Order: sequence, then structure tokens, then C-alpha cells
Amino acid sequence: MWLRSRQWARVGWLMLMGPGVVAGQTSACPGIHVTILNIRNSIGTVDCALFDSPNGFPRDVMQSAMRVVVMKVPNRRARCDFEGLHSGTYALVVLHDENMNGKIDTNWLGVPKEGYGFSNDPKAVFRAPSFSDASFVYDGKSLDLTITLRY
Repeated sequence: MWLRSRQWARVGWLMLMGPGVVAGQTSACPGIHVTILNIRNSIGTVDCALFDSPNGFPRDVMQSAMRVVVMKVPNRRARCDFEGLHSGTYALVVLHDENMNGKIDTNWLGVPKEGYGFSNDPKAVFRAPSFSDASFVYDGKSLDLTITLRY
């Protein structure tokens, strides 16, 4: 299982307490702007976690992700905006938590039953990708990314 259920259970609190920008906001501000595609329905939330190091990627979101954005999914559309970032190397994990139980549900083999995606769209066949597989360089200007969810 990619994420511990207790970790994702706490993600909801970040909506009220942590930094992040609401989905659908358009901005010319410098930052990483992520459009999420292939959301199969408007049920639940889309959760975006931004990592700035390989420590804990992608499983240990609550301890290791530098920022997390959790949002509802109006009209099967979502956008995560991360602003006020320094130049550096980052990687993203995106999850569609359809039943809002705070975790990514898996089958008996540990394969996710809910949507997931990573920056750079690395293939996650028998394991979650590494930070280097999903990492990208951010130069401090405006960067638009697209992540397509897999189910």
C-alpha cells in the first residue's frame, strides 16, 4: 500500500490549516500550476502533494511532503497551484480519494482502486515510482504541468 491510512486521514486538516490554493483559480503568479486530467467523476476529493526531496516520496505524505492541497472535484476538473516556491527540484503525487476515507484504497494485491498520478507520468507497474522518476526542475517562474490520473 502506497500511503498509510493515518497519513491521508490528516490531509483533510491541511485544507483549513496548511498553505494551498483553491482549484480552478487562474493565476499569472510564479509557481507550479497543475491541471489534473482524466478524473472519472466528481465524487470525493483530489489531493496533490508536492515533495522537494526523495525523503518519504511518495508514501509518507504527512511527514515529508512540503505542501498538500486537498479539494473537491467540481465538474470533474481540478487544478492545484503551488506559489511562493524557491527554484529547485520537485515531484508531485496526485490522488483521487473518491470515498473521502483519507487513504488510497487498494485491492488485495495492493494495486490502487482509486485514481493516482505523478509528475512526469512515470509508469507505476509493480511499485510506486521513485522521486527521480517523477522529479522536475522548477526555475522560480510560472510552470504549467498536467497530470493524467490512472485508475
